[in-house]
Amino acid sequence: MDIQLDPLEPDAPEKIYRIRKTCARLKLPIVSVAGCSLGLCDFSSTVREFHLKRSKAYVDMLSTFDGHNYLLVLGEYLWQREVIPPKLQWQWGVEACKALGDYAEKQGKLVALELEPFKLSILNDIEAMSRFLDDVKHPAIQANIDISHMVLSGTPAGALEALKGRACHVHISDCDGKVHGDLPPGRGVVKFGPYLKALGKVGVASGTISLELEYSPEPEKIREWVGEAYAATRKLMKEAGV
Repeated sequence: MDIQLDPLEPDAPEKIYRIRKTCARLKLPIVSVAGCSLGLCDFSSTVREFHLKRSKAYVDMLSTFDGHNYLLVLGEYLWQREVIPPKLQWQWGVEACKALGDYAEKQGKLVALELEPFKLSILNDIEAMSRFLDDVKHPAIQANIDISHMVLSGTPAGALEALKGRACHVHISDCDGKVHGDLPPGRGVVKFGPYLKALGKVGVASGTISLELEYSPEPEKIREWVGEAYAATRKLMKEAGV
């Protein structure tokens, strides 16, 4: 399981307890916790400091779950890159990730940076991800590989070579090729074969592929929604020899 829960919510301790208890009962290991800390690249130093503390709280929660990585969405450039110099926002992100990497490393955890395919996302393609990892230069800061996001950003499977030895988690989902979707594989246009084969060559530290799904259009059929995605992904992985 990947868990999305804000550790600073007032009732977070109770939710964490119930999640741990439920996953233990069902024998479902918690691999990752996911969170957006868009303020890590904010122009205000006090906002950046708050979001760094909040990100550290995610790492603490990850340790409570005995998980593997904290999946971090870094955010976007402000005001169309016109008011705040993009290089400054980039540097703020680098500095925050270095500090967060130190904190995660002490707990034996990793931080997986999410590639978001939106125009103003700071990490919106493999080239940007690779360059950011080069600048951070921290063993605890690695990439999350999201196949549908790669398709949406027009990134071919071969580009994954740039992340060899620097990725620790994978998201798999489908989309219509135009808009962010997170659909069960087979409901969109993504051709998974080349990407899965490339993943086999690149390798992923945790050896984990997670299904990332948007809410089912029929909430009462959520089990079928997840089951469909799992079966489709299992078939795709077998066909790709992963």
